[in-house]
This record gives sequence, C-alpha cells and structure tokens, in this order.
Amino acid sequence: MFRPPTPLVKNLLIINIGIALIASFMKIDLGEVFALYPILSDRFAPYQFITYMFLHGSVGHILNNMLILFFVGPMLEGFLGPKKFLALYMVTGVGGGLLYAGADYVEQRSLINAVEAYRANPSADSFNRLFLEHGNEYYGAVADFIEYYAENENDPAAVQRSFMETERLYNTKVNVPMVGASGAMFGILAMLMLLFPNTEILLFFTFPIKIKYLVGGLIVFEVFQEMERVPGDNVAHLAHLGGALFAWFLLRYWKKDRSSFY
Repeated sequence: MFRPPTPLVKNLLIINIGIALIASFMKIDLGEVFALYPILSDRFAPYQFITYMFLHGSVGHILNNMLILFFVGPMLEGFLGPKKFLALYMVTGVGGGLLYAGADYVEQRSLINAVEAYRANPSADSFNRLFLEHGNEYYGAVADFIEYYAENENDPAAVQRSFMETERLYNTKVNVPMVGASGAMFGILAMLMLLFPNTEILLFFTFPIKIKYLVGGLIVFEVFQEMERVPGDNVAHLAHLGGALFAWFLLRYWKKDRSSFY
C-alpha cells in the first residue's frame, strides 16, 4: 500500500513542516493570529478556519499528522487526482474547524448564561456547580476557595472573589485556540475507509487489518473520548469527527457528479 509522496502530498508536507520550523527557529508564536479562536473571542477571525490547520502545538502533534499524510495521502491523490485531493484536505480541515467552533459556541453561550444566573443569585453551592458543569478542568485551581466560600458565604469579599473567578473562567475559555491538521487527517482516513473499506494494511508493519475496522475503530474511539471527556484532555475530538463527517459529505457530492466514477 505504501507509495512515494505524490506532488501535492509533498507540497503539503513541505508547507506544514516548513511553517513549524520557521516558527520554532524564529521563536514566533503564529498562533496569536492564525490559530482558530472561539467565535466569541476578540481574537477570532474567519480566515482562521483555514490557517489553523497549518499550525501545530508540538513535535508529536505535527509528527502524527504528517505521518498520516505521508503514508495515506499518496494512495488517495493517485486515485482522486490532485484537485480532488486538495479539495478533500481543505474541505475536511475547514469542516472539522466549523463543527468544533459551532459546538464550542453553544458551550460558551451556556457558560455565559450560567455566569449571569450566578451573579444574579450568588451562593457557594451554585458557584461550586458552575465550575463542576462548565469549568471542571479548572476546578482544582479554585478548590480551596470553594471550601472557604462555603464557610464564609455571607462575606462580601468572598462573593466579590467568586465574581472575579467566574469572569476569569469565561475569559480563559473564550481565548483557548485550536491548531492542527487533525481534522483534515481524519478526513483523509475516512475517505480511505469509504473508498477502500476491505483493503488490508499492516498495523505497526506487522498485523493485517482491514481499513474499515481500523479507521472505524478510530472514529468510535473519538466519539467515546468526546462523550467521556476527562479533565486535562485538550484534544479537539469534534474537529477529528468533523473531518470524517465532511469526507462523507464530500464523497456523496462527488457521486452525484457524472464525471466521477465513484
């Protein structure tokens, strides 16, 4: 199944790795402008739905994505052609960002409503529930204060501190950006599964497995991870799922085009 890098795959590898190297050597934080910020953030800009997929948060992050592109991309570019493969890469990357940003917007609107409701009727119990429901990943940072607040609920200083903590929670969550080509990579993997479901590959170069089982398992795992999100999990699982979903939409669109044979 392995093929040498095709022209478009090679160019995408050069662009992604080149951007990472330039940012690293020049110590430039490109994410300040080009990462995908939440829609409610002052830093959000529509072009970020494209630029975010060419940035990565760590060496491991870019390595995982580029290995998928390196091994899987040539097969799909050879089958689809460079134009359709580029469309696949961009549509699934943007689509992953759209699904993630849309769900994030709903969550942040819910957080705004919860903060406003708390400020209208503050109490130690409602403050505790607000963080459990909307800021569980930051709960440890305010655990001591929550205990103090419960014992000093009528202290104006404690109430004022709680207002500051809820504002800090919102400002933190509304300014957490997303980067990475993972949505596009899941789009590539999903397209591979849809086109060649029964083709076998060697997992870890040793164990034969059909593509539909490998990629299908990855998608199910992402669904589980999103539903059972644990504190400290900063992976954008919805972006991965969005990439896979938009690959399915794209293939259905292509099938309606009589000039395509799949």
